[in-house]
Amino acid sequence: HRVISIPNAINTDRFRPQDKMEARKAFNLPTDKRLLLFGCQRITDERKGFHYLVEALQLIKQQNPNIAKSCELVVVGGAAENVRHLVPFNAIPISYVKDPQKMVQLYNAVDLYVTPSLQDNLPNTIMESMACGTPCVGFKVGGIPEMIDHKDNGYVAAYKDAQDFANGILWTLAADHGALSRHARNKVMVTYSENAVARKYIDVYED
Repeated sequence: HRVISIPNAINTDRFRPQDKMEARKAFNLPTDKRLLLFGCQRITDERKGFHYLVEALQLIKQQNPNIAKSCELVVVGGAAENVRHLVPFNAIPISYVKDPQKMVQLYNAVDLYVTPSLQDNLPNTIMESMACGTPCVGFKVGGIPEMIDHKDNGYVAAYKDAQDFANGILWTLAADHGALSRHARNKVMVTYSENAVARKYIDVYED
């Protein structure tokens, strides 16, 4: 059978790059730290792989203590406060955010979005983050490697490999953030914007 896959679209006028310092001030986030963001509806959901993120951060703290001191983890979602003590970095819990515009600010406030999901399709969080120009690190599972172009707009780590996930965080933080940001935004515009997705439907009907 011939199979055609068309992704969901994202509003790239809403999810777009904003001033990072202004976004941090809106959430009272530190302006002198490298900020990582992890978010999901329920952080205690094992499918979201939070324990792999914790293990990766522990490895970074052991192997690169200076980098660990300069980083903090923003955790957004249900039960965010409950996992604060598990994280080896300073963790900043934020309750579940319903307002899309607030999430746009949050994506823009951080340097990196981390998604250690163990099963996923095409996560909206990755699409939204990249649309805001924020690079992502995720495992090679489901549709994630279709979204993140390895070492171009983020890093795709080997599945369930906490050391490689740690490597991905370190690589992304050390890379040219401006280039990663532009490439992330461009990937979304070309692949997931409303115009791009509409064009794919039109092509199918015309065929």
